[in-house]
Amino acid sequence: MGVTLRQFKQMQDRLAGRRTARVGKHRTTVPEPIVGGQNKTGQVILGIDPSLRSTGYGVIRTGKTGPCAIAYGIISPGGSSCPRSSCLAHIVRRLRAVLDQHRPAVCVVEGLFYGPNPKTAQVIGEARGAVLATVAEAGVDIYEIAPRKVKLAIVGHGTAQKLAVAKMVQRMLNLPHAPEPDAADALALALAYAHERNRLGLTSLKQL
Repeated sequence: MGVTLRQFKQMQDRLAGRRTARVGKHRTTVPEPIVGGQNKTGQVILGIDPSLRSTGYGVIRTGKTGPCAIAYGIISPGGSSCPRSSCLAHIVRRLRAVLDQHRPAVCVVEGLFYGPNPKTAQVIGEARGAVLATVAEAGVDIYEIAPRKVKLAIVGHGTAQKLAVAKMVQRMLNLPHAPEPDAADALALALAYAHERNRLGLTSLKQL
């Protein structure tokens, strides 16, 4: 199961802050209404996929012609010998630099996934805590989107594999190559936020 060309075009319109309306037998694109005193386009969105040794980040800007990627990459503190405390400190430093450079209006993180390994969940929780504290310190609003909802918004079904997500992110942002998985997940979070915001409004999103 995937996304048809028509669905992809409709998704691009929503991400660009446009909506489709019927006029007789034809469809036309009209501007999104102004909400909260500002138009819902032109926003800089930071997506973050927290991990102790491979935190993905992606910055996009929405606009009338659709979303574009500003920056994306992976924060890798070091090898397995790097102490957890040092890894967390490195994440904070790098993330502060990203926030200072790009000044996002909002940040989106992936919702918690409760796997069978408690130790893994603890480590990811520590990285997530460092990310949330750093972003909150910068005064940026933080929203959470469940992993399944991200995949559904980007690929069209909630069980999509990482490669499918990366390929669709590449297509939606017109990138020369598919991003690395963690960076692709971060960009997907930012795109999913823009998609949900334009489709249903902020009331459908969980703010942290």
